[in-house]
Formats: sequence, C-alpha cells, structure tokens
Amino acid sequence: MSTVKKLVEESHKIAREKGWWQNERNDAELIALMHSELSEALEAMRNHAKTEEVAEELADCCIRIFDYCGARGIDLQDAIKKKIAKNRARPYRHGNKKF
Repeated sequence: MSTVKKLVEESHKIAREKGWWQNERNDAELIALMHSELSEALEAMRNHAKTEEVAEELADCCIRIFDYCGARGIDLQDAIKKKIAKNRARPYRHGNKKF
C-alpha cells in the first residue's frame, strides 16, 4: 500500500520527468489546474459518465495536488493526519452548519 508521502514523491518525479517543471511554475496557475480537474469530474457526473471516468478525473486532481506538494516541500501526509484529528474533535456538523 502506498503512503501519501510516496504518492507525492512519485507524482512529482513523473511530472519532472515529463517536462512540467523545466521552468518555475506559478502557484495560482497550479491551483487553477487542480480546480479544473474537479470541474472535469463534475462534468463527467453531469454527463452520467461511468464511475471509472469520474474516478479518473478525481485521481487527476489528487495527482496535481501531490505534484504541487512535492514541488513545494509540503508534507501532505502529516497535514492530512492533523486535519483528520482536528475534524474528529469538532462538534456535530461543526456546530449547526447547514451544509
């Protein structure tokens, strides 16, 4: 089983090998590309695509996030663990949030 840390390393390594990091990349552009993958997943859902197609778009978003974290030295695995613990300690529906 792969850890998040290994997925971050592998995703960034592949992106570098494929030429996506020859020049410094803009953070805003990279975040927009992550967002575009989520939009593609939503569009696939709207088009009643197969679950596998939606999953592929979601995977693309994760890979872009992993690549970004690899490039910026972000320990995503640790951040996820901390955020899960924080969420676990929150009240039901974060204290009456509607959505």
